[in-house]
Amino acid sequence: MMKSFLAEDGARLAYCDAGEGLPLLALAGFTRCSRDFDYLARHLPDVRLIRLDSRGRGESQWTGAGTYNLMQETRDAIALLDHLGVARAAIIGSSRGGLVGMMMAFTARERVIGLCLNDVGPVMAREGLMRIGTYIGVEPAVPTLEEIADRMPAAMPGFENVPELRWEQETIRRYVQTSHGVTLPYDPELRTAYEMAMAAPAGDAWPLFEACAGLPLMLARGVNSDVLSLAVADAMLARRPDMIRVDVPDRGHTPFLDEPEVLEAIGQWLERCGHGEQERPHLMVASL
Repeated sequence: MMKSFLAEDGARLAYCDAGEGLPLLALAGFTRCSRDFDYLARHLPDVRLIRLDSRGRGESQWTGAGTYNLMQETRDAIALLDHLGVARAAIIGSSRGGLVGMMMAFTARERVIGLCLNDVGPVMAREGLMRIGTYIGVEPAVPTLEEIADRMPAAMPGFENVPELRWEQETIRRYVQTSHGVTLPYDPELRTAYEMAMAAPAGDAWPLFEACAGLPLMLARGVNSDVLSLAVADAMLARRPDMIRVDVPDRGHTPFLDEPEVLEAIGQWLERCGHGEQERPHLMVASL
């Protein structure tokens, strides 16, 4: 069940807080929402899973392109922890959510227990980002979710051997069926925010990654990803040889997080984040 709180600027943001144990803050990708972690959630016993709909996405308030930036989203994530009275949390971030996690480590390290990055790093391939930009804010041209599900495999490069049911599940997480057709579950002004970010000079995000020094760190990378290159993933591992890394076959940007090899790696990472004091949690690996 989704709840809400007020951010520092009065924006009403939605979140889900379920379970008990290690606080685990889940942050989704640029146009995605907390439902992205539905697949993972069922495999996480003994964890307090806190999922945020970033502003402009999911059930959170639309606040305009000027507020859809990394610093504001980092402040929002910290504000959610404050609202819940959570001093420190492990963070799992997919794509943009991973950048927010690194920024939290850079600006508020005392709030971060560990960081799991899902197909994101300090350098993201411009070609992949431009591909993503082709559909941000674009209303679907077909009237039903069923038609979108049929087209989903072709629209998701790098994803192979994905069951039809998973594409149906993805469709209802990416689009909303209305009486007038299919619409987007986020503010179309995210496209303006994306264009502003792409037009700005590229910054050096390696200091954000370096800020994670000493924190339990994990990286899941889609083998076929066009956003996080093999070279960047290798460079991340070279700087952090203790980083748990899993390269997920048949996946592009971003893995679903319930792939068996990813679940095994997340179990190891959670153990490092604090489960080492207890019996290691058993992640229930179900067939895809």
